Amino acid sequence: MTAYDTNNIFAKILRGELPCSKVYEDEHVFAFLDIMPRVPGHTLVIPKAPARNILDIKPDDYAHVARGAHRIAAAAMQAFKADGITIQQFNEPAGGQVVFHLHMHVMPRHDGVAMLPPASRKEDAKVLEEHAAKLIAALKG
Repeated sequence: MTAYDTNNIFAKILRGELPCSKVYEDEHVFAFLDIMPRVPGHTLVIPKAPARNILDIKPDDYAHVARGAHRIAAAAMQAFKADGITIQQFNEPAGGQVVFHLHMHVMPRHDGVAMLPPASRKEDAKVLEEHAAKLIAALKG
């Protein structure tokens, strides 16, 4: 398997080298909005530990990511008045992975509303700020 690349885009976000719309952080995970969301509120939860994907992450670090996704899912249901949640996690190119730092997608869903195709449209920064504020408020709730 290919080694972890410390210069992947999510590693740069973790180091503060690239901006993001952060919604949650603790000592183990970091969560921020996807700049090309498939639905409003599409959030990425990543480990702070360097891990390419599920195949090389330590089980305890993966458990922290799962707990973070669980927490974000509950907040997203409330913040976006969602009818459901889609959680996705891809591994290696054949599995659909594009960024090689483990991440879980948390996407609030509404009945009858399809998701946009992956990476189809970059969201306006102002909209991302508004969505981040909603999620942060729900997380504090």
